[in-house]
Amino acid sequence: MIILVRHGQTTTNAQGLLVGRSNPQLTELGARQARALRPLLDGVQEVWVSPLDRARETAQLALPNVPFEVKESFIEVDYGELEGEPISVVSAEQWRAFESDHELALGHGESLASVDARVHAELDTLLADPESLLFESHKHLAIVSHVSPIKSAVVWALGVAGSVAWRTRLDNGSITTIGARRAAPMLVHFNVVPPLHH
Repeated sequence: MIILVRHGQTTTNAQGLLVGRSNPQLTELGARQARALRPLLDGVQEVWVSPLDRARETAQLALPNVPFEVKESFIEVDYGELEGEPISVVSAEQWRAFESDHELALGHGESLASVDARVHAELDTLLADPESLLFESHKHLAIVSHVSPIKSAVVWALGVAGSVAWRTRLDNGSITTIGARRAAPMLVHFNVVPPLHH
């Protein structure tokens, strides 16, 4: 199966900022969230990570014994000139436009249609290979990434329009699992958050 991991909390998540391609570090809570994922990641044989530090850090804390491969296709959406701004700078009208037009790029950055294109291409390759870990029930590929690419993978698994992503919520330090049955993907778990240990 594929286990999609959203990175732990970052300094900018805690401040409510738009974070795409910038590179904030995990907070102490974020590191705890990453370590808490370990029991949910049994059977992981291979790890892909976004090139951003918060994904790498999460992978190293959650899967310390499995080397990772960096995959550009699982980087977060690019918010362009809105990067690092408070979420409140985006007006209700702008959010509505972004939600209703999948081709629109906030801040002249990247559209969610573009995120879908790169994520779906990677997943289609796994689906086309009957030997890939997608088809294994006890051996898994973990992909440590961000909200937009993980929601894009969910849309892919369900075979629905990309706009469905807006009807979902994905927490820091969560896992989402995709399997396959008879050459079709299926969503197994969504937004599973393990209990935090002190």
